Amino acid sequence: MRKCLSLILAAVAVLSGCQGRQAAKPEPVPQPQFRVDATIKDIMDSLVDPGADYIWDAVATTVTVKGTEEKYPRTDEEWKEVRRRAIHLMEASNMLLIPGRRVARPGEKGDPRVELPPEQIEALINQDRAHFTKLANGLYDSVLPALRAIEAKDKEALLEAGDAIDQACESCHFTYWYPKK
Repeated sequence: MRKCLSLILAAVAVLSGCQGRQAAKPEPVPQPQFRVDATIKDIMDSLVDPGADYIWDAVATTVTVKGTEEKYPRTDEEWKEVRRRAIHLMEASNMLLIPGRRVARPGEKGDPRVELPPEQIEALINQDRAHFTKLANGLYDSVLPALRAIEAKDKEALLEAGDAIDQACESCHFTYWYPKK
Protein backbone atom coordinates (compact mmCIF):
# COMPACT_ATOMS: atom_id res chain seq x y z
CA MET A 1 0.00 0.00 0.00
CA ARG A 2 2.78 2.36 1.00
CA LYS A 3 4.62 1.60 -2.25
CA CYS A 4 1.49 2.24 -4.32
CA LEU A 5 0.87 5.54 -2.52
CA SER A 6 4.47 6.62 -3.19
CA LEU A 7 4.07 5.85 -6.88
CA ILE A 8 0.85 7.82 -7.08
CA LEU A 9 2.42 10.83 -5.32
CA ALA A 10 5.43 10.68 -7.65
CA ALA A 11 3.17 10.58 -10.68
CA VAL A 12 1.15 13.55 -9.39
CA ALA A 13 4.35 15.51 -8.80
CA VAL A 14 5.63 14.79 -12.30
CA LEU A 15 2.33 15.69 -13.90
CA SER A 16 1.94 18.90 -11.92
CA GLY A 17 5.45 19.90 -12.95
CA CYS A 18 4.46 19.49 -16.60
CA GLN A 19 1.33 21.55 -16.16
CA GLY A 20 1.61 25.05 -17.52
CA ARG A 21 4.50 24.24 -19.83
CA GLN A 22 3.80 24.56 -23.48
CA ALA A 23 5.26 22.20 -25.98
CA ALA A 24 8.24 23.69 -27.77
CA LYS A 25 7.28 24.99 -31.18
CA PRO A 26 9.17 23.27 -33.95
CA GLU A 27 11.65 25.36 -35.86
CA PRO A 28 10.32 26.43 -39.27
CA VAL A 29 11.74 24.33 -42.05
CA PRO A 30 13.80 26.51 -44.37
CA GLN A 31 12.59 26.54 -47.95
CA PRO A 32 15.05 25.23 -50.51
CA GLN A 33 16.82 27.78 -52.62
CA PHE A 34 16.36 26.59 -56.19
CA ARG A 35 18.79 27.65 -58.87
CA VAL A 36 16.93 28.04 -62.14
CA ASP A 37 19.41 28.53 -64.94
CA ALA A 38 17.64 26.06 -67.24
CA THR A 39 14.57 27.47 -68.97
CA ILE A 40 11.24 25.81 -69.66
CA LYS A 41 12.42 25.36 -73.26
CA ASP A 42 15.58 23.62 -71.95
CA ILE A 43 13.50 21.25 -69.83
CA MET A 44 11.19 20.56 -72.76
CA ASP A 45 14.09 19.85 -75.11
CA SER A 46 16.12 17.82 -72.61
CA LEU A 47 13.55 15.89 -70.60
CA VAL A 48 9.92 16.27 -71.62
CA ASP A 49 10.20 15.72 -75.38
CA PRO A 50 12.69 12.83 -75.21
CA GLY A 51 10.81 11.18 -72.33
CA ALA A 52 7.42 11.42 -74.01
CA ASP A 53 8.84 10.36 -77.40
CA TYR A 54 10.46 7.30 -75.83
CA ILE A 55 7.19 6.25 -74.19
CA TRP A 56 5.20 6.90 -77.38
CA ASP A 57 7.72 4.94 -79.47
CA ALA A 58 7.95 2.05 -77.01
CA VAL A 59 4.84 0.36 -78.41
CA ALA A 60 4.02 0.32 -82.12
CA THR A 61 2.51 -1.89 -84.76
CA THR A 62 3.81 -1.60 -88.31
CA VAL A 63 2.05 -3.29 -91.19
CA THR A 64 4.01 -3.83 -94.41
CA VAL A 65 3.77 -6.15 -97.38
CA LYS A 66 6.08 -8.48 -95.42
CA GLY A 67 3.62 -8.68 -92.56
CA THR A 68 2.92 -7.13 -89.19
CA GLU A 69 5.73 -6.13 -86.87
CA GLU A 70 4.99 -5.41 -83.24
CA LYS A 71 7.40 -3.28 -81.26
CA TYR A 72 7.22 -3.24 -77.46
CA PRO A 73 9.60 -3.73 -74.54
CA ARG A 74 10.42 -7.42 -74.23
CA THR A 75 13.23 -7.66 -71.70
CA ASP A 76 13.45 -6.45 -68.12
CA GLU A 77 16.11 -3.96 -69.19
CA GLU A 78 13.87 -2.55 -71.95
CA TRP A 79 11.00 -2.12 -69.48
CA LYS A 80 13.43 -0.52 -67.02
CA GLU A 81 14.48 2.04 -69.64
CA VAL A 82 10.85 2.94 -70.39
CA ARG A 83 10.35 3.40 -66.64
CA ARG A 84 13.40 5.68 -66.44
CA ARG A 85 11.97 7.86 -69.18
CA ALA A 86 8.58 7.99 -67.44
CA ILE A 87 10.29 9.16 -64.24
CA HIS A 88 12.19 11.82 -66.23
CA LEU A 89 8.89 13.05 -67.64
CA MET A 90 7.14 13.13 -64.26
CA GLU A 91 9.93 14.98 -62.52
CA ALA A 92 10.31 17.41 -65.42
CA SER A 93 6.70 18.45 -64.80
CA ASN A 94 7.73 19.42 -61.26
CA MET A 95 10.77 21.29 -62.55
CA LEU A 96 8.53 23.44 -64.74
CA LEU A 97 6.90 24.81 -61.59
CA ILE A 98 10.00 26.04 -59.79
CA PRO A 99 9.49 29.75 -59.07
CA GLY A 100 11.59 32.07 -61.18
CA ARG A 101 11.99 29.70 -64.12
CA ARG A 102 11.97 31.62 -67.40
CA VAL A 103 10.41 30.30 -70.61
CA ALA A 104 13.53 30.98 -72.68
CA ARG A 105 16.81 32.84 -72.62
CA PRO A 106 16.68 36.53 -73.52
CA GLY A 107 16.61 36.90 -77.29
CA GLU A 108 15.90 33.20 -77.90
CA LYS A 109 13.27 32.67 -80.56
CA GLY A 110 11.35 29.72 -81.86
CA ASP A 111 9.54 29.06 -85.09
CA PRO A 112 6.73 31.66 -85.23
CA ARG A 113 4.63 29.31 -87.37
CA VAL A 114 4.34 26.82 -84.51
CA GLU A 115 4.98 28.75 -81.30
CA LEU A 116 4.39 32.16 -79.80
CA PRO A 117 7.37 34.34 -78.91
CA PRO A 118 8.83 33.31 -75.52
CA GLU A 119 7.93 36.67 -73.95
CA GLN A 120 4.30 36.16 -74.89
CA ILE A 121 4.29 32.58 -73.56
CA GLU A 122 5.79 33.76 -70.29
CA ALA A 123 3.23 36.56 -70.00
CA LEU A 124 0.38 34.07 -70.53
CA ILE A 125 1.81 31.75 -67.88
CA ASN A 126 2.29 34.59 -65.38
CA GLN A 127 -1.26 35.87 -65.95
CA ASP A 128 -2.70 32.58 -64.68
CA ARG A 129 -0.03 30.69 -62.78
CA ALA A 130 -2.65 28.50 -61.09
CA HIS A 131 -3.81 27.15 -64.46
CA PHE A 132 -0.23 26.53 -65.59
CA THR A 133 0.36 24.62 -62.35
CA LYS A 134 -2.80 22.58 -62.98
CA LEU A 135 -1.61 21.68 -66.48
CA ALA A 136 1.90 20.76 -65.29
CA ASN A 137 0.35 18.59 -62.58
CA GLY A 138 -1.87 17.09 -65.27
CA LEU A 139 1.25 16.03 -67.14
CA TYR A 140 2.58 14.41 -63.97
CA ASP A 141 -0.74 12.63 -63.40
CA SER A 142 -0.88 11.45 -67.02
CA VAL A 143 2.37 9.54 -66.51
CA LEU A 144 1.07 7.55 -63.52
CA PRO A 145 -0.94 5.09 -65.69
CA ALA A 146 2.18 4.60 -67.83
CA LEU A 147 4.13 3.68 -64.71
CA ARG A 148 1.45 1.19 -63.69
CA ALA A 149 1.53 -0.31 -67.20
CA ILE A 150 5.32 -0.52 -67.06
CA GLU A 151 5.26 -2.23 -63.67
CA ALA A 152 2.70 -4.73 -65.04
CA LYS A 153 4.64 -5.04 -68.32
CA ASP A 154 1.35 -4.39 -70.09
CA LYS A 155 2.07 -3.10 -73.59
CA GLU A 156 -1.59 -2.30 -74.36
CA ALA A 157 -1.98 -0.22 -71.21
CA LEU A 158 1.29 1.54 -72.02
CA LEU A 159 -0.03 2.41 -75.48
CA GLU A 160 -3.22 3.84 -73.95
CA ALA A 161 -1.22 5.78 -71.36
CA GLY A 162 0.72 7.39 -74.19
CA ASP A 163 -2.52 8.95 -75.45
CA ALA A 164 -3.16 10.54 -72.03
CA ILE A 165 0.37 11.96 -71.99
CA ASP A 166 -0.19 13.43 -75.46
CA GLN A 167 -3.45 15.05 -74.31
CA ALA A 168 -1.72 16.55 -71.27
CA CYS A 169 1.05 17.99 -73.44
CA GLU A 170 -1.36 19.40 -76.00
CA SER A 171 -3.58 20.98 -73.33
CA CYS A 172 -0.65 23.12 -72.22
CA HIS A 173 0.60 23.83 -75.74
CA PHE A 174 -2.83 24.98 -76.93
CA THR A 175 -3.10 27.30 -73.93
CA TYR A 176 0.39 28.78 -73.92
CA TRP A 177 2.54 27.78 -76.88
CA TYR A 178 0.62 27.67 -80.13
CA PRO A 179 -0.27 30.88 -81.98
CA LYS A 180 -3.98 31.68 -81.86
CA LYS A 181 -5.52 31.44 -85.31
